[in-house]
Amino acid sequence: MPTITFNKNNSVKQRFKTLDVSNLNAIVSAARKGIKTKVFYDFAETINMPEKNLAAVINVSSRTISNYKNEEKLLEPMYSEHLLKLIQLFEKGEELFGSVDEFNYWLKKSFLNKKITHGELINTVGGVDLISEELEKLAQGYPI
Repeated sequence: MPTITFNKNNSVKQRFKTLDVSNLNAIVSAARKGIKTKVFYDFAETINMPEKNLAAVINVSSRTISNYKNEEKLLEPMYSEHLLKLIQLFEKGEELFGSVDEFNYWLKKSFLNKKITHGELINTVGGVDLISEELEKLAQGYPI
């Protein structure tokens, strides 16, 4: 069976090191200016999510994203903020779980023993914040 080695250069943090997602002020400031569609496509690739699915998560059609790309138009602030918060979340999740794949596996698990998964909550900015809080608790050793 082949061994899969994790290349640190492919990490979310490494791939998006030029984006400041360290705090809410930085995220809002960047979002208000808009971000390039390349960030969207690179992020989809990095987290192993089909572009159509990522577009649905940030509540925009994949056709709109494609049109923005073709027109070299920046993403609207609302989509930019959601995408930047997802990048922040996946950086945190990858750091905590060791890889994007492990974090994606955790996202498929039930949230607070309810009939909804962690991953189903990321289609809103508030849901991203909620999952981020759960990751903070996990990092501090609290069982969730």
